[in-house]
Amino acid sequence: MNRLKLISGHLSPRGSSSTTRDLQVSLCGSTARGGGTSGDDVVVVHGRRTAIGKAKRGAFKDTTPDELLSAVMTAVLTDVGLSPDQLGDICVGNVLQPGAGALMARVAHFLSGFPESVPVYTVNRQCSSGLQALLNIAGSIRSRSIDLGLACGVESMSLQSIGNPGDLSSRLTDNDKARDCIIPMGVTSENVAEQFGVSREKQDAFALSSQQKAARAQSLGRFDQEIVPVTVTMVDGDGRDRQVTVSKDDGIRAGTTKEGLSKLQPAFKPDGTTTAGNSSQVSDGAAAVLIGRRSAVEALGLPVLGVLRASAVVGVPPDIMGIGPAVAIPAALQHAGLTVDDIDVFEINEAFASQAVYCVEKLGIPMEKVNPNGGAIALGHPLGCTGARQVVTLLSELRRRGTRAFGVVSMCIGTGMGAAAVFEYPGP
Repeated sequence: MNRLKLISGHLSPRGSSSTTRDLQVSLCGSTARGGGTSGDDVVVVHGRRTAIGKAKRGAFKDTTPDELLSAVMTAVLTDVGLSPDQLGDICVGNVLQPGAGALMARVAHFLSGFPESVPVYTVNRQCSSGLQALLNIAGSIRSRSIDLGLACGVESMSLQSIGNPGDLSSRLTDNDKARDCIIPMGVTSENVAEQFGVSREKQDAFALSSQQKAARAQSLGRFDQEIVPVTVTMVDGDGRDRQVTVSKDDGIRAGTTKEGLSKLQPAFKPDGTTTAGNSSQVSDGAAAVLIGRRSAVEALGLPVLGVLRASAVVGVPPDIMGIGPAVAIPAALQHAGLTVDDIDVFEINEAFASQAVYCVEKLGIPMEKVNPNGGAIALGHPLGCTGARQVVTLLSELRRRGTRAFGVVSMCIGTGMGAAAVFEYPGP
């Protein structure tokens, strides 16, 4: 409870004495600072992702999500030489497909040549779905239900759009918190900017930095080992089918300037500060991460790319859902026995620059540690995919640096939540 009182300070500008009672924290992990190993550690073996395409305009606009998912599922196992029948379970994060993509995931499973004996299921915790898939598989490993599992995330925002919220009670309007759950995400961004004083200038500067870092990373080939080239058929501007191989993120705008961003009109409120330029892009993409119990991984002669050291999922007020990482990250770090200073790289999802800036400043994270290769403002945010994509990008960056290091993946979650996970790269 003392820890909950401490982190509830993030919400103090609301002046609510009930905030501490409202926070629900879910934790899993083990002390990380000492660097010891255990055969029961949950370790990451390998991960790959597709390029991220611009929704409705990019190279994946006509590609179904089962095809994107199949590409990464197949690539991860092929890369490490693992037969799919050795998987104990597969979990896929998805947000927009009917039923969280349960049918789509099983179809992708068979398109990948996986046997019917291996099960698969889906999870929808909105923007954290890809990370939640990994945490679910990790939980099954810890409970000794399985030894190895595949955690994935996929979204086609070209073929499915955010729209109908489903069947909800008319009593929703009588409950402030319930009503806040249907506030448009862009309006929650404006709420964060107004409540915590995040200026348009700060948001645009953060967005520009994201674009510049992503453009540099792409030009240096830093994403090449992450990305699985996918050959698809797309309909061009003349209505003709054209086959293309997609191996580059197509949302990165290398020519972005401060002046150009400043000219963009507010997207959600006439006098607001959130624009198309300082918000995440709607996108298409998929990612997959192979994880397992260390003893089983080592027995199979598989590599250890990373170790899951801790995780946290927290609740925050729905109308300022973007503050989620500012609460989830301290919770995960505390459980890992680490501090902000111990972390080398933070992969924080850039749903909106307003909330990303707030979280970074609130936690006192040096900006050079944040999204060193850009984030969702530049790369895009395929909802169900993002969490898994962040894990792939984080561990790829830590491996590139070539020494033992710690990293954090975190994101805000619509309806008022935040998630975070702490990973260790053990070194070459």
